[in-house]
Amino acid sequence: MAHQRLDTIWTRTFILLCAAQLLGYAQHFMLAPVLPLFLTQLGAPPVVVGIVLACFAVTSVVVRPLVGHWADRWSEAGVMISGLLFQAVSIFLCFIPFVPATALANGLRGIGWAGLNTGGYSLLALISPEKKRGAASGLYSGVQSSAQIFFPPFALWLLYASFGGYRLVFVVTAIFSIAGALTGWAMASSVPRPAKVSRTNEKTDWWREIFHFVEPEIFLPSLLLLWLNLSLPAITNFIILYAKELGIGNFAAYFVVIGATSMLGRPLLGRLSDRIGRPRSIAAGFALQVVALVLITVMASLMGVIVCGAIYMLGNAIGSSTTLALAVERADPQRRGKQMATFSVAYPLSYGVGSLITGSAIDIAGYIGMFLLLAAIQAAGLLFAVGRGAKL
Repeated sequence: MAHQRLDTIWTRTFILLCAAQLLGYAQHFMLAPVLPLFLTQLGAPPVVVGIVLACFAVTSVVVRPLVGHWADRWSEAGVMISGLLFQAVSIFLCFIPFVPATALANGLRGIGWAGLNTGGYSLLALISPEKKRGAASGLYSGVQSSAQIFFPPFALWLLYASFGGYRLVFVVTAIFSIAGALTGWAMASSVPRPAKVSRTNEKTDWWREIFHFVEPEIFLPSLLLLWLNLSLPAITNFIILYAKELGIGNFAAYFVVIGATSMLGRPLLGRLSDRIGRPRSIAAGFALQVVALVLITVMASLMGVIVCGAIYMLGNAIGSSTTLALAVERADPQRRGKQMATFSVAYPLSYGVGSLITGSAIDIAGYIGMFLLLAAIQAAGLLFAVGRGAKL
Protein backbone atom coordinates (compact mmCIF):
# COMPACT_ATOMS: atom_id res chain seq x y z
CA MET A 1 0.00 0.00 0.00
CA ALA A 2 2.79 2.43 0.93
CA HIS A 3 4.62 1.87 -2.35
CA GLN A 4 1.36 2.41 -4.27
CA ARG A 5 0.73 5.71 -2.50
CA LEU A 6 4.15 7.02 -3.44
CA ASP A 7 3.89 6.11 -7.09
CA THR A 8 0.36 6.76 -8.25
CA ILE A 9 -2.77 8.75 -7.55
CA TRP A 10 -5.08 6.24 -9.25
CA THR A 11 -5.73 3.69 -6.53
CA ARG A 12 -9.04 1.91 -6.01
CA THR A 13 -9.60 3.95 -2.86
CA PHE A 14 -9.05 7.26 -4.66
CA ILE A 15 -11.38 6.33 -7.53
CA LEU A 16 -14.20 5.25 -5.20
CA LEU A 17 -13.66 8.33 -3.03
CA CYS A 18 -14.03 10.56 -6.08
CA ALA A 19 -17.16 8.66 -7.17
CA ALA A 20 -18.77 9.10 -3.75
CA GLN A 21 -17.96 12.81 -3.78
CA LEU A 22 -19.42 13.21 -7.27
CA LEU A 23 -22.71 11.65 -6.16
CA GLY A 24 -22.80 13.74 -2.99
CA TYR A 25 -22.11 16.94 -4.90
CA ALA A 26 -24.80 15.99 -7.43
CA GLN A 27 -27.45 16.83 -4.85
CA HIS A 28 -25.86 20.18 -4.03
CA PHE A 29 -25.57 21.30 -7.64
CA MET A 30 -29.02 20.07 -8.60
CA LEU A 31 -30.45 22.25 -5.84
CA ALA A 32 -28.29 25.26 -6.76
CA PRO A 33 -30.71 26.59 -9.43
CA VAL A 34 -33.83 24.87 -8.07
CA LEU A 35 -33.94 26.16 -4.49
CA PRO A 36 -33.93 29.88 -5.46
CA LEU A 37 -36.74 29.20 -7.96
CA PHE A 38 -38.66 27.13 -5.39
CA LEU A 39 -38.34 29.85 -2.76
CA THR A 40 -39.31 32.57 -5.24
CA GLN A 41 -42.42 30.57 -6.14
CA LEU A 42 -43.27 30.43 -2.42
CA GLY A 43 -43.11 34.24 -2.37
CA ALA A 44 -39.64 34.79 -0.88
CA PRO A 45 -37.76 37.98 -1.96
CA PRO A 46 -33.99 37.81 -2.77
CA VAL A 47 -32.94 38.69 0.78
CA VAL A 48 -35.03 35.81 2.18
CA VAL A 49 -33.59 33.49 -0.46
CA GLY A 50 -30.15 34.50 0.81
CA ILE A 51 -31.14 33.79 4.42
CA VAL A 52 -32.51 30.34 3.58
CA LEU A 53 -29.36 29.47 1.64
CA ALA A 54 -27.29 30.69 4.57
CA CYS A 55 -29.06 28.20 6.90
CA PHE A 56 -27.11 25.50 5.06
CA ALA A 57 -23.86 27.20 6.01
CA VAL A 58 -24.70 27.89 9.65
CA THR A 59 -25.27 24.26 10.62
CA SER A 60 -22.43 23.02 8.45
CA VAL A 61 -19.98 25.38 10.17
CA VAL A 62 -21.23 24.78 13.72
CA VAL A 63 -20.92 20.98 13.58
CA ARG A 64 -17.51 20.83 11.87
CA PRO A 65 -15.41 20.59 15.06
CA LEU A 66 -17.55 17.71 16.32
CA VAL A 67 -17.49 15.98 12.93
CA GLY A 68 -13.71 16.41 12.67
CA HIS A 69 -13.21 14.94 16.15
CA TRP A 70 -15.50 12.07 15.16
CA ALA A 71 -13.44 11.41 12.02
CA ASP A 72 -10.19 11.26 14.03
CA ARG A 73 -11.61 9.00 16.75
CA TRP A 74 -13.90 6.78 14.67
CA SER A 75 -13.62 6.59 10.86
CA GLU A 76 -13.10 9.10 8.05
CA ALA A 77 -15.09 6.89 5.68
CA GLY A 78 -17.85 6.41 8.24
CA VAL A 79 -18.22 10.16 8.69
CA MET A 80 -18.50 10.66 4.93
CA ILE A 81 -21.10 7.90 4.55
CA SER A 82 -23.15 9.25 7.46
CA GLY A 83 -23.11 12.71 5.90
CA LEU A 84 -24.41 11.39 2.60
CA LEU A 85 -27.28 9.54 4.30
CA PHE A 86 -28.17 12.65 6.32
CA GLN A 87 -28.30 14.67 3.10
CA ALA A 88 -30.68 12.16 1.57
CA VAL A 89 -33.15 12.20 4.47
CA SER A 90 -33.20 15.95 5.14
CA ILE A 91 -34.26 16.99 1.64
CA PHE A 92 -37.73 15.46 2.09
CA LEU A 93 -38.70 18.37 4.37
CA CYS A 94 -38.89 20.41 1.17
CA PHE A 95 -42.09 18.52 0.38
CA ILE A 96 -43.74 20.95 2.79
CA PRO A 97 -44.45 24.08 0.66
CA PHE A 98 -43.49 26.52 3.40
CA VAL A 99 -40.42 28.78 3.50
CA PRO A 100 -39.44 27.89 7.11
CA ALA A 101 -39.64 24.18 6.23
CA THR A 102 -37.24 24.73 3.35
CA ALA A 103 -34.94 26.67 5.67
CA LEU A 104 -34.97 23.76 8.13
CA ALA A 105 -34.30 21.25 5.35
CA ASN A 106 -31.38 23.32 4.10
CA GLY A 107 -30.01 23.65 7.62
CA LEU A 108 -30.17 19.90 8.22
CA ARG A 109 -28.64 19.31 4.80
CA GLY A 110 -25.69 21.40 5.98
CA ILE A 111 -24.98 18.83 8.70
CA GLY A 112 -24.77 16.13 6.05
CA TRP A 113 -22.55 18.38 3.95
CA ALA A 114 -20.15 18.71 6.91
CA GLY A 115 -19.80 14.93 7.10
CA LEU A 116 -19.39 14.53 3.35
CA ASN A 117 -16.60 17.09 3.11
CA THR A 118 -14.80 16.49 6.38
CA GLY A 119 -14.62 12.75 5.75
CA GLY A 120 -13.68 13.25 2.11
CA TYR A 121 -10.91 15.78 2.70
CA SER A 122 -9.50 13.67 5.54
CA LEU A 123 -9.39 10.63 3.26
CA LEU A 124 -7.71 12.69 0.53
CA ALA A 125 -5.01 13.84 2.95
CA LEU A 126 -4.54 10.24 4.09
CA ILE A 127 -4.16 8.59 0.67
CA SER A 128 -2.66 11.24 -1.65
CA PRO A 129 1.01 10.76 -2.66
CA GLU A 130 3.30 13.31 -1.01
CA LYS A 131 4.90 14.52 -4.25
CA LYS A 132 1.62 14.71 -6.17
CA ARG A 133 -0.63 16.51 -3.71
CA GLY A 134 -1.31 19.41 -6.04
CA ALA A 135 -2.35 17.04 -8.81
CA ALA A 136 -4.39 14.86 -6.45
CA SER A 137 -6.13 17.89 -4.97
CA GLY A 138 -6.89 19.23 -8.45
CA LEU A 139 -8.33 15.91 -9.60
CA TYR A 140 -10.37 15.50 -6.43
CA SER A 141 -11.85 19.01 -6.52
CA GLY A 142 -12.30 18.68 -10.28
CA VAL A 143 -14.49 15.61 -9.77
CA GLN A 144 -16.51 17.50 -7.15
CA SER A 145 -17.03 20.48 -9.44
CA SER A 146 -17.82 18.26 -12.45
CA ALA A 147 -21.24 17.83 -10.89
CA GLN A 148 -21.92 21.35 -12.19
CA ILE A 149 -21.83 20.15 -15.78
CA PHE A 150 -24.84 17.88 -15.95
CA PHE A 151 -26.77 18.11 -12.71
CA PRO A 152 -28.07 21.73 -12.75
CA PRO A 153 -29.34 21.32 -16.35
CA PHE A 154 -30.68 17.88 -15.44
CA ALA A 155 -32.51 19.41 -12.45
CA LEU A 156 -34.02 22.15 -14.61
CA TRP A 157 -35.12 19.55 -17.18
CA LEU A 158 -36.81 17.49 -14.46
CA LEU A 159 -38.39 20.63 -13.06
CA TYR A 160 -39.96 21.78 -16.33
CA ALA A 161 -40.71 18.36 -17.88
CA SER A 162 -44.39 17.40 -18.30
CA PHE A 163 -43.93 14.61 -15.74
CA GLY A 164 -41.63 16.60 -13.48
CA GLY A 165 -41.74 19.25 -10.79
CA TYR A 166 -39.99 20.24 -7.59
CA ARG A 167 -40.85 17.01 -5.75
CA LEU A 168 -39.31 14.83 -8.44
CA VAL A 169 -36.11 16.90 -8.27
CA PHE A 170 -35.96 16.43 -4.50
CA VAL A 171 -36.47 12.66 -4.76
CA VAL A 172 -33.75 12.29 -7.40
CA THR A 173 -31.25 14.24 -5.28
CA ALA A 174 -31.93 11.88 -2.38
CA ILE A 175 -31.27 8.89 -4.64
CA PHE A 176 -27.88 10.32 -5.66
CA SER A 177 -26.89 10.80 -2.01
CA ILE A 178 -27.86 7.24 -1.13
CA ALA A 179 -25.84 5.96 -4.10
CA GLY A 180 -22.88 7.98 -2.82
CA ALA A 181 -23.20 6.36 0.61
CA LEU A 182 -23.17 2.88 -0.97
CA THR A 183 -20.05 3.81 -2.95
CA GLY A 184 -18.37 5.01 0.23
CA TRP A 185 -19.26 1.74 1.93
CA ALA A 186 -17.62 -0.18 -0.94
CA MET A 187 -14.50 1.99 -0.53
CA ALA A 188 -14.18 1.71 3.26
CA SER A 189 -12.46 -1.69 3.32
CA SER A 190 -9.53 -0.43 1.20
CA VAL A 191 -8.75 2.65 3.31
CA PRO A 192 -5.32 2.33 5.01
CA ARG A 193 -5.37 2.38 8.82
CA PRO A 194 -2.41 4.44 10.11
CA ALA A 195 -1.44 3.93 13.72
CA LYS A 196 -2.85 6.52 16.10
CA VAL A 197 -0.56 8.17 18.64
CA SER A 198 -1.96 7.82 22.13
CA ARG A 199 -2.21 10.97 24.27
CA THR A 200 -2.25 10.96 28.04
CA ASN A 201 -4.67 13.89 28.30
CA GLU A 202 -7.11 12.53 25.73
CA LYS A 203 -9.78 11.60 28.30
CA THR A 204 -9.68 14.84 30.22
CA ASP A 205 -9.43 17.24 27.32
CA TRP A 206 -11.72 15.66 24.72
CA TRP A 207 -14.23 18.51 25.01
CA ARG A 208 -11.46 21.07 24.48
CA GLU A 209 -10.47 19.31 21.26
CA ILE A 210 -14.03 19.35 19.95
CA PHE A 211 -14.54 23.05 20.63
CA HIS A 212 -11.08 24.10 19.49
CA PHE A 213 -12.10 25.92 16.33
CA VAL A 214 -8.82 27.38 15.04
CA GLU A 215 -6.10 25.09 13.72
CA PRO A 216 -2.99 27.29 13.14
CA GLU A 217 -1.49 25.06 10.42
CA ILE A 218 -4.67 25.22 8.36
CA PHE A 219 -5.82 28.77 9.11
CA LEU A 220 -4.22 30.59 6.16
CA PRO A 221 -5.40 28.21 3.38
CA SER A 222 -8.84 28.15 5.05
CA LEU A 223 -9.03 31.94 5.06
CA LEU A 224 -8.00 32.12 1.40
CA LEU A 225 -10.58 29.50 0.38
CA LEU A 226 -13.25 31.42 2.28
CA TRP A 227 -12.31 34.65 0.51
CA LEU A 228 -12.19 33.02 -2.92
CA ASN A 229 -15.69 31.58 -2.56
CA LEU A 230 -17.54 34.57 -1.09
CA SER A 231 -18.77 35.56 -4.55
CA LEU A 232 -19.56 32.00 -5.71
CA PRO A 233 -23.30 32.08 -4.79
CA ALA A 234 -23.76 34.98 -7.22
CA ILE A 235 -22.40 32.82 -10.04
CA THR A 236 -24.05 29.50 -9.15
CA ASN A 237 -27.33 30.39 -7.37
CA PHE A 238 -28.49 33.98 -7.93
CA ILE A 239 -27.34 34.02 -11.55
CA ILE A 240 -30.54 32.26 -12.66
CA LEU A 241 -32.63 35.08 -11.16
CA TYR A 242 -30.39 37.61 -12.94
CA ALA A 243 -30.94 35.76 -16.22
CA LYS A 244 -34.71 35.96 -15.70
CA GLU A 245 -34.41 39.71 -15.18
CA LEU A 246 -32.43 40.03 -18.43
CA GLY A 247 -34.95 37.86 -20.28
CA ILE A 248 -32.33 35.22 -21.15
CA GLY A 249 -33.80 31.82 -22.04
CA ASN A 250 -32.25 28.34 -22.40
CA PHE A 251 -30.03 29.06 -19.42
CA ALA A 252 -29.15 25.41 -18.78
CA ALA A 253 -26.24 25.82 -21.23
CA TYR A 254 -24.62 28.21 -18.75
CA PHE A 255 -24.36 25.52 -16.08
CA VAL A 256 -22.93 23.02 -18.57
CA VAL A 257 -20.15 25.41 -19.58
CA ILE A 258 -19.14 26.56 -16.10
CA GLY A 259 -19.25 22.97 -14.84
CA ALA A 260 -17.03 21.77 -17.69
CA THR A 261 -14.65 24.68 -17.12
CA SER A 262 -14.32 23.87 -13.43
CA MET A 263 -13.99 20.12 -14.00
CA LEU A 264 -11.27 20.46 -16.63
CA GLY A 265 -9.56 23.41 -15.02
CA ARG A 266 -9.03 22.01 -11.52
CA PRO A 267 -6.85 18.98 -12.39
CA LEU A 268 -4.77 20.94 -14.92
CA LEU A 269 -4.41 24.05 -12.79
CA GLY A 270 -3.81 22.03 -9.63
CA ARG A 271 -0.87 20.40 -11.37
CA LEU A 272 0.27 23.84 -12.56
CA SER A 273 0.41 25.06 -8.95
CA ASP A 274 2.99 22.33 -8.25
CA ARG A 275 5.19 23.98 -10.86
CA ILE A 276 4.67 27.75 -10.58
CA GLY A 277 4.14 27.86 -6.82
CA ARG A 278 1.15 28.37 -4.55
CA PRO A 279 1.34 32.20 -4.24
CA ARG A 280 1.15 32.84 -7.98
CA SER A 281 -1.67 30.33 -8.42
CA ILE A 282 -3.82 31.88 -5.70
CA ALA A 283 -3.19 35.42 -6.97
CA ALA A 284 -4.19 34.31 -10.47
CA GLY A 285 -7.41 32.85 -9.06
CA PHE A 286 -8.44 36.11 -7.42
CA ALA A 287 -7.49 38.15 -10.51
CA LEU A 288 -9.61 36.05 -12.88
CA GLN A 289 -12.62 36.29 -10.57
CA VAL A 290 -12.33 40.08 -10.40
CA VAL A 291 -12.22 40.31 -14.21
CA ALA A 292 -15.30 38.08 -14.57
CA LEU A 293 -17.37 39.96 -11.97
CA VAL A 294 -16.63 43.32 -13.59
CA LEU A 295 -17.27 42.10 -17.14
CA ILE A 296 -20.62 40.49 -16.31
CA THR A 297 -22.07 43.92 -15.47
CA VAL A 298 -21.94 44.90 -19.16
CA MET A 299 -23.24 41.61 -20.57
CA ALA A 300 -26.88 41.20 -21.61
CA SER A 301 -26.74 38.02 -23.73
CA LEU A 302 -26.51 34.33 -22.92
CA MET A 303 -23.11 34.03 -24.60
CA GLY A 304 -21.71 37.01 -22.72
CA VAL A 305 -22.86 35.68 -19.37
CA ILE A 306 -21.45 32.23 -20.22
CA VAL A 307 -18.03 33.70 -21.07
CA CYS A 308 -17.94 35.61 -17.79
CA GLY A 309 -19.00 32.51 -15.87
CA ALA A 310 -16.24 30.47 -17.52
CA ILE A 311 -13.59 33.08 -16.65
CA TYR A 312 -14.83 33.15 -13.08
CA MET A 313 -14.73 29.35 -12.77
CA LEU A 314 -11.17 29.22 -14.12
CA GLY A 315 -10.14 31.56 -11.32
CA ASN A 316 -12.09 29.61 -8.76
CA ALA A 317 -10.61 26.34 -10.05
CA ILE A 318 -6.98 27.37 -9.69
CA GLY A 319 -7.56 29.11 -6.37
CA SER A 320 -9.58 26.33 -4.76
CA SER A 321 -7.34 23.47 -5.88
CA THR A 322 -4.25 25.36 -4.70
CA THR A 323 -5.65 26.12 -1.25
CA LEU A 324 -6.66 22.45 -0.91
CA ALA A 325 -3.12 21.37 -1.79
CA LEU A 326 -1.80 23.78 0.87
CA ALA A 327 -4.13 22.30 3.47
CA VAL A 328 -3.17 18.72 2.59
CA GLU A 329 0.53 19.62 2.86
CA ARG A 330 0.10 21.27 6.26
CA ALA A 331 -2.28 18.81 7.95
CA ASP A 332 -0.93 16.99 11.02
CA PRO A 333 -1.46 13.23 10.43
CA GLN A 334 -2.61 12.78 14.04
CA ARG A 335 -5.19 15.58 13.76
CA ARG A 336 -6.06 15.14 10.11
CA GLY A 337 -9.83 14.91 10.60
CA LYS A 338 -9.99 17.93 12.90
CA GLN A 339 -7.73 20.07 10.71
CA MET A 340 -9.44 19.16 7.45
CA ALA A 341 -12.75 19.89 9.17
CA THR A 342 -11.41 23.36 9.94
CA PHE A 343 -10.37 23.77 6.31
CA SER A 344 -13.69 22.52 4.99
CA VAL A 345 -15.55 25.08 7.15
CA ALA A 346 -14.43 27.70 4.63
CA TYR A 347 -16.76 26.51 1.89
CA PRO A 348 -20.10 26.55 3.75
CA LEU A 349 -19.10 29.68 5.66
CA SER A 350 -18.33 31.48 2.40
CA TYR A 351 -21.55 30.10 0.92
CA GLY A 352 -23.60 31.42 3.83
CA VAL A 353 -21.92 34.80 4.16
CA GLY A 354 -21.74 35.16 0.37
CA SER A 355 -25.46 34.36 0.02
CA LEU A 356 -26.35 36.97 2.63
CA ILE A 357 -24.11 39.59 1.01
CA THR A 358 -25.43 38.79 -2.46
CA GLY A 359 -29.12 38.76 -1.53
CA SER A 360 -28.83 41.97 0.52
CA ALA A 361 -26.81 43.75 -2.18
CA ILE A 362 -29.42 42.89 -4.82
CA ASP A 363 -32.19 44.36 -2.65
CA ILE A 364 -30.17 47.55 -2.00
CA ALA A 365 -28.19 48.16 -5.21
CA GLY A 366 -29.58 45.77 -7.83
CA TYR A 367 -27.67 43.10 -9.69
CA ILE A 368 -25.05 45.45 -11.18
CA GLY A 369 -24.23 46.93 -7.80
CA MET A 370 -24.01 43.43 -6.34
CA PHE A 371 -21.49 42.25 -8.93
CA LEU A 372 -19.33 45.36 -8.45
CA LEU A 373 -19.35 44.93 -4.66
CA LEU A 374 -18.25 41.32 -5.01
CA ALA A 375 -15.52 42.37 -7.46
CA ALA A 376 -14.20 44.80 -4.84
CA ILE A 377 -14.18 42.04 -2.20
CA GLN A 378 -12.20 39.74 -4.51
CA ALA A 379 -9.78 42.57 -5.37
CA ALA A 380 -9.09 42.95 -1.66
CA GLY A 381 -8.43 39.20 -1.54
CA LEU A 382 -5.94 39.56 -4.38
CA LEU A 383 -4.03 42.23 -2.45
CA PHE A 384 -4.05 40.05 0.66
CA ALA A 385 -2.74 37.01 -1.25
CA VAL A 386 0.06 39.04 -2.83
CA GLY A 387 1.02 40.51 0.53
CA ARG A 388 1.07 37.12 2.23
CA GLY A 389 2.94 35.34 -0.57
CA ALA A 390 5.92 34.50 1.64
CA LYS A 391 3.64 32.66 4.09
CA LEU A 392 2.39 30.38 1.28
